[in-house]
Amino acid sequence: MQLTNYSNNLDRLFMQLIRFRAMKRTTFTGMTCSIARTLDLIGEWWTPLILRDIFYGIRRFEGLLAHLGISRNILTDRLQALIDNDILERRRYQENPERFEYWLTEKGIDLYPILITLMAWGDRWVAHKEGTPVELIHKECGKPIEPVVTCAHCGKPITARTVRANVLSETLANDLQTLRSSAAARAAQTSGKEKKKARPPATPKPTAAKPKNRKATAGLKPQAGKPK
Repeated sequence: MQLTNYSNNLDRLFMQLIRFRAMKRTTFTGMTCSIARTLDLIGEWWTPLILRDIFYGIRRFEGLLAHLGISRNILTDRLQALIDNDILERRRYQENPERFEYWLTEKGIDLYPILITLMAWGDRWVAHKEGTPVELIHKECGKPIEPVVTCAHCGKPITARTVRANVLSETLANDLQTLRSSAAARAAQTSGKEKKKARPPATPKPTAAKPKNRKATAGLKPQAGKPK
């Protein structure tokens, strides 16, 4: 009985290990896509919320810990990753004992438009039942902001319908060409199968009708009519 329980526990532990390995995120650093490479830095859970709080002015470890409600080791790991990637920097505000604040670098400040655009999307599509939790006010005009992406040349708003992609990376161009070729081959194969299924059944060829009583009529010869 004990051996059976031990075996079952071992099986459960093994399955948990498999699920844990399957859940581990694959790094995107080898990709040429800038979206993927950005997600490699800020795509971990809690990282965007840590940045949000630092933008709000919560720069000390204990303040972040209390406001986010996460474990110390997760917060420490995320902060260190942001420091290692030059998104944050530590500034000492107390010497004995040493205490540090976390400040955004220029690289980190450039993430602000991403966060407020993400926030605007959430306000529109997945807002809480109590409504928008935070309103951002433009300091210069005193009005609530609505983030809009515009063209740096003509100033017009940018949408998915007004932009086309011009691929500059040779690696990405080759990858896209491979994907297009594979998609075209699959489409042709699927189309061929559908045509084969839709083809009407072959119509049987008509056969000549067989004369009746062939045996009875085979030996008869037409007789010439007698003159009157």
